[in-house]
Amino acid sequence: MEAFAPTACRHTKIRLKTEGATDFVDLTDRLRMLVAESGIRLGFVNVQSLHTTVAIVVNENEPLLLTDFADALENAAPAAARYRHDDGAIRTVNLTPNERINGHAHCRALFLGFSACINIIDGTLQLGAWQRVFMAELDGPRDREISVMVVGEGWR
Repeated sequence: MEAFAPTACRHTKIRLKTEGATDFVDLTDRLRMLVAESGIRLGFVNVQSLHTTVAIVVNENEPLLLTDFADALENAAPAAARYRHDDGAIRTVNLTPNERINGHAHCRALFLGFSACINIIDGTLQLGAWQRVFMAELDGPRDREISVMVVGEGWR
């Protein structure tokens, strides 16, 4: 029977710059590296967006499918539609200088999650054959930060 070390955790932030208005950035290899470096053998990794117009999703990394995802988001919340969030004449809260016109991005984020939690078994992320972990940019291009917490037990 294996002996496990006490519970440990490691936190880091992934900083990146997205390239498109809607962009899917595959984080899987970075997460695998973080898990390996952590020494965690049994636990989980939690990946969390620090932005209201970024989502974390698990799906397949196939170029045509990623284009389909972007099209589906555009159909769900078209960028050219009217959003009260973008109307400076009526909006009175959470305003910043040089406010972006991004009501569509906030609405798109409503359909997606801001985090994903993936199990770690034997020091390996438990993902299916085609599953990858993506940061979905909904209001780019921008500088972004993702918070990653690896929690669990290592080998003694």
